[in-house]
Amino acid sequence: MGSERKASKGTVQIKTSNDRLQLVFSFGGKRHYLSTGYTDTKANRKLAEMKSRQIELDILCNNFDVTLERYKPQSQQVVFTPSVTPVVESYASLTDLWDSYTEYKRSSLSPSTLAKDYHKIYRCINVHLPMRTLDKAVAIRDWLIANKSPLSAKKILTQFSACCNWAVKSQLIEDNPFEDMASDIKVPKGDYEETDINPFSVEERDRIIQAFKENRYYKHYAPLIEFLFITGCRPSEAVALQWKHIVSNFTMIRFEQAVVVSQSGLTCKQGLKTQKKRIFPINNRLAGLLKSIQPVDVSSETKVFPSPEDKWIDVHNLTQRAWKNVLFRLDGMKYRKLYQTRHTFITMALKNGVDVKDVATMVGNSPEIIYRHYAGQSRELFLPEF
Repeated sequence: MGSERKASKGTVQIKTSNDRLQLVFSFGGKRHYLSTGYTDTKANRKLAEMKSRQIELDILCNNFDVTLERYKPQSQQVVFTPSVTPVVESYASLTDLWDSYTEYKRSSLSPSTLAKDYHKIYRCINVHLPMRTLDKAVAIRDWLIANKSPLSAKKILTQFSACCNWAVKSQLIEDNPFEDMASDIKVPKGDYEETDINPFSVEERDRIIQAFKENRYYKHYAPLIEFLFITGCRPSEAVALQWKHIVSNFTMIRFEQAVVVSQSGLTCKQGLKTQKKRIFPINNRLAGLLKSIQPVDVSSETKVFPSPEDKWIDVHNLTQRAWKNVLFRLDGMKYRKLYQTRHTFITMALKNGVDVKDVATMVGNSPEIIYRHYAGQSRELFLPEF
């Protein structure tokens, strides 16, 4: 084995041993030497590098497989039969294809997409799926349908198909066994966050805000919840606000960044979901709310809605703990997702006569989306005399 210097903690080093590439790293106070089975060629070096990045990402995300099974080559299965020489049947490995596909897409994807969406697929393949080779594509589809929501199963199969389409074009496999599988899955309309429109009433909105204010454990989040209801912004945009974004003497808010999940945890990134930035007008109620929570020694970089530890608020944790806990304790309150605060604002704005184009500008949607998903629901039908 070569005499390369020792890798730092959390870093995977590639070495050679008996003309085979080996991954060397430390975890849990133990030094690991994992053979890839690859000979030391330029092409195999790239495969080894992908494996090393997987291990580094798993260590970073606390998903490391201490058995190391997840990181061993899976592209071949040895089948033993009695009284004959063992043969090797080559089955394309979904694990290996997804790793290669992710590496191919890496330069065109944001860190949050890689850490959240692509790593979620990676975990599905390596942690949950009981079968991982392309000859089991139908069984994989059936398992996903049985164990995932229709929307999740459809998304995963869509990604598998995209991966295999790439693999076909790259001449890694001959055909795509997942082709058209996703199109057969019907997703209930309400499963889509942006189109799952079930707004709260004014009374329900006010009860929720008051419940947060009175809650012993979660009253810290009351200003944020009220802010979401009276601005209709996305939760990721609200938690990313800093006082430098409250401009023109409390008359405007400049939304221009969002807190997302990345490989290193929560990250504040520039830009919004559908645009680079937008301006939101502040009315008297909103101005009063912001002034009531502004610190005395505020700076431009101070967070408007910090966590209790003065960090970025994790919207997922906020939903799973505070939001669910408070709503489940409200008698007669039908549970709805935190994102319904946005739908509530848009619906109320339309009912109060705000022009569709103005609503679209304030919340960062197109007028077409507002017309299609909100305007028809918020107007009462009226048949004139004729």
